[in-house]
Amino acid sequence: MAKTSLTLAEQIDTQIRETGPMSLATYMALCLSHPRHGYYTAGRPIGAAGDFITAPEISQMFGELIGFFFVNLWQQMGQPTSFTLLELGPGRGTLMQDALRAASKADGFENALHLQLFESNALLKGEQEKRLGAYSPYWSSDIDAVSDDPIFVVANEFFDALPIKQFIKTDDGWHERLVGLKDNLRSFGLSPTPISESAAPEAVHGAFPGEVLELSAAAADAMQRIARKVSVQGGAILAIDYGYGATQTGETLQAVKDHAFADPLDAPGEADISSHVNFEVLAAAAKSTGLAVPRLADQGDWLLRLGIGERAKALARANPNEAGNIARAVERLTSPEQMGTLFKVLCAHSPGLKPAGF
Repeated sequence: MAKTSLTLAEQIDTQIRETGPMSLATYMALCLSHPRHGYYTAGRPIGAAGDFITAPEISQMFGELIGFFFVNLWQQMGQPTSFTLLELGPGRGTLMQDALRAASKADGFENALHLQLFESNALLKGEQEKRLGAYSPYWSSDIDAVSDDPIFVVANEFFDALPIKQFIKTDDGWHERLVGLKDNLRSFGLSPTPISESAAPEAVHGAFPGEVLELSAAAADAMQRIARKVSVQGGAILAIDYGYGATQTGETLQAVKDHAFADPLDAPGEADISSHVNFEVLAAAAKSTGLAVPRLADQGDWLLRLGIGERAKALARANPNEAGNIARAVERLTSPEQMGTLFKVLCAHSPGLKPAGF
């Protein structure tokens, strides 16, 4: 009789028993991106029936304003007759559907467009095809596998899902947090050997014992890879995520399942695991390639400057029965008590461009 394949939890536990505790970054990568059992490769995470709801699912206005944002940049570049619009982690295709419905009103935009989607989830690819098939999208497996044309990139809640390492300050320095087994249960522990103090960012050199430092080499690498393309070919990168503008201490690792917080060590591959994005690191990665990066914006302020208030009024006039829902969506997206200040907006762009809203 054929042997039953191991679950992801069993594979992780076996690996720990055979090779010892693993980095949190390794654990996250397995949980989220395992080719068979990973959360983003196997599940259906987004929407009311999934584990979380993103801004594009709250209101069409979010994607529409992003569409106008890229039309404005395309026009500033002289309306090139061929360009790539790349979305990293496009979810169900809702954001891009709304963005292109708005952007296609601009003469020449749709005809010049080459739509590219960076996605690993087969179920989500199917939903993206339903919503975006009319634009003949191309799915890429490499983040920077793009043509030589100008390129615009949008990444909404993409960088928060990339693996991080955590370090805990003790009396003798920073020790990496590891995932191991205690009494056959997955648990956190610390590497016995501290990292060099010089390896920690200068901003945390005065940290006290017990403080937590999170570093994401994966996020910095992803930004730098795509920024290199943009710096040569022209264009811009728009990154929207929850996070902070300057390197700091503090634990932000979280797992979400069925719209509720969960233990990140329970049920590997069955919950979304994420952390807050360090936008200072993303900005530095983009600047290192020669791109310009304006001051980081709060999502609420950025959407208001782009005209979400005016768009909401127009939608309410056209759909008076939905006026209350439209107002609540604006509140959820822009209010400081909801998504307005927790979510940040970063734009890295070719020198000379003036991105709207910053």
